[in-house]
Amino acid sequence: MAKQYETVIGLEVHIELATKTKIFCGCSTEFGGEPNSHTCPVCTGMPGTLPVLNRQVAEYAMAIGLATNCRITQVCRFDRKNYFYPDNPQNYQISQLYLPIARDGWVEIETGAGKKNVRIHEMHMEEDAGKLIHDEWDDTSLVDYNRSGVPLVEIVSEPDMRSAEEVIAYLEKLRMIVQYLGASDCKLQEGSMRADVNLSVREVGSEVFGTRTEMKNLNSFKAITHAIEGERQRQIELLEAGKNVVQETRRWDDNKESSYAMRSKEDAKDYRYFPEPDLVPIVISDEWIAQVKAKQPELRDEKLARYEAEYEIPRYDAEIITESRRTAELFEQACAICGKPKKVSNWIIGETFRLMKEQGTEPEELKLSPEHLAKLIDLTDAGTISASVAKKVFEKMYTDGVDPECYVEEQGLKNISDEGALREAAEKVLAANPQAVEDYKGGKEKAFGALMGQTMRAMKGKADPAAVRQLLEELLKGAC
Repeated sequence: MAKQYETVIGLEVHIELATKTKIFCGCSTEFGGEPNSHTCPVCTGMPGTLPVLNRQVAEYAMAIGLATNCRITQVCRFDRKNYFYPDNPQNYQISQLYLPIARDGWVEIETGAGKKNVRIHEMHMEEDAGKLIHDEWDDTSLVDYNRSGVPLVEIVSEPDMRSAEEVIAYLEKLRMIVQYLGASDCKLQEGSMRADVNLSVREVGSEVFGTRTEMKNLNSFKAITHAIEGERQRQIELLEAGKNVVQETRRWDDNKESSYAMRSKEDAKDYRYFPEPDLVPIVISDEWIAQVKAKQPELRDEKLARYEAEYEIPRYDAEIITESRRTAELFEQACAICGKPKKVSNWIIGETFRLMKEQGTEPEELKLSPEHLAKLIDLTDAGTISASVAKKVFEKMYTDGVDPECYVEEQGLKNISDEGALREAAEKVLAANPQAVEDYKGGKEKAFGALMGQTMRAMKGKADPAAVRQLLEELLKGAC
């Protein structure tokens, strides 16, 4: 009988924090920019410079810790992690090992197998390294220190995940929490959220962990999924062949969909950690924790429960709307103005998400005004404009921020309420389509839809569909 294997996975998730300036200096953290333009003597490791902690970094870290059920370390400190690499200008990284800012947390995830808690071992603050740019044509490597000193939190999970599905669910939950807090945009494609995957396999039923490897260079959920599946298979094949898995760091190549060894996996002792001599310990009072906790927004899980009770919208709608704090805010604010939750939900899930997808817009970039959305819904409900006109007006609201009332007035888009004009248009359509009239008389309901559509086109979409339907039914009845 073939052996059955279980995958054991833990993650190290690095998240760049949304501060304006770096963790220990006043340089900009803005993504992009000319290479080495967001730098100073501190973040490039010049001799004689001294770091000064950015208070906002500690507050963001505490906020994430509290939101992930961690215990805040009220006296924590920084340590030096010594290693020599071109993107590390000081030849050490200021990080936390002995007294990280948060410990012993958990987040709840949900997959096809149900709900489970993934434990968080610890979360620590540290500075990011620079970025190496490899030029294959010239066979050279260049270094950009713009990212050096950008503040990070590293969230280290326990080895509680057993599949790629659970890993993605955990990462999505973390990303959503951090985005709701406003602590990071968590854009994987820009490197503001990165995950290293520690993976081992063992026979089903065994209590002993196998030898783990760490995979780096994973910048999309798709790459993470493929890397997990590929590394699981590689380790199983080694064990089946009677070979040993080597503890090492591997680099994932997304183009080749395979990994290769980078270096043997280091332990803490290899980095020769010692307390950072240039920074004093951080003392976090109960009052400071209370202040941070008081600023915490309502998170997604809480919103989901409230939406179903308060707005009485389907769970499906609530789940889609609350995937982003921005769309949730848009929904709540528009509902407060017009008091029509289901209609607000329909416009967000339908037209808003359609245009976001077409234009490649992130929820956080959404400029749509809740006041304008509420006005548009009221205009449609009042019969002032038709549904087709409303969609056209919505696109102008979305792209140009127009006020729907003003735009409808300026463009002459109001429904035509003149019964004489409507009757004239309907009679012309019936006269021009005798076969459709005969088909309707013969019981073909589709013929009515065709006549309705032609009448709406004749009115250039500016007629109340209910009024058109009523008039056509009246005229057709008289013709029978």
